[in-house]
Amino acid sequence: MKFPVLPDWQQGRTAFGGLIAVYGVAAMRDVAGADWPLRALQTNFIAPVAAGEVQVSVHVLREGRNVRQVQAQVTQEGQVAAVLVGVFGIGRESRLPALDPRRPEVALDPDASIGRPYVPGLAPAFTQHVDFRWAEGAPPFSGTDTWHSRIHLRLHDAQGVDAELLAVMLADAAPTPSLSRFHAPTPASSVSWSLELQSHALPDAAMASTGWWRVDKDTHAGAGGYVSESTHLWSPDGRLAALGYQVVAVFG
Repeated sequence: MKFPVLPDWQQGRTAFGGLIAVYGVAAMRDVAGADWPLRALQTNFIAPVAAGEVQVSVHVLREGRNVRQVQAQVTQEGQVAAVLVGVFGIGRESRLPALDPRRPEVALDPDASIGRPYVPGLAPAFTQHVDFRWAEGAPPFSGTDTWHSRIHLRLHDAQGVDAELLAVMLADAAPTPSLSRFHAPTPASSVSWSLELQSHALPDAAMASTGWWRVDKDTHAGAGGYVSESTHLWSPDGRLAALGYQVVAVFG
């Protein structure tokens, strides 16, 4: 399958990783089937993706009774740019009680939180499509000493976007909190990303497209130009929609 990568979805010298992941999931979804929710996604970002077009090839690794594992390879001009493995699993009966975490409170709601206007040439191009509101922590290059952030966010135009794909995209949209420690623009890039979706907690299409999601990011360790961090993505109705784990290279 071929997908477009427009200049306004770039992030420095490569495309926004969340967009590449969405393309991979969309291609895998055609093979996995519409009735099999995405449970987990592992993504390795291998090479930069320029504006233009990418090719996504899909390979079924295994089809079990309850779980299907599918691999997607994203290439551009013959170069492998990303490799993704999606785990799709249907629900089944279980004696375990439901565990459905709810979003913890923060001091500032979206209306009271700090927003940042998109400034061409300073902010990554893709951020013009997302409304970010900092409830805790600080925006990149603020010169603060924080290692965490709590950010309300939503896509400006999410009409018609599937809630599952929107969750994948928004889970990768917020910057690493480590960038807030710098005083001047400093590049950073995801190396690997693991995402676990809670399909039962994804909102309906109307709420997903218009409501405020929240991303909570925490940096746990770092040295030698790499940081390890976790992400909690909360749906607009306050349910845990996804858990993410990421290794980020910071060039500064």
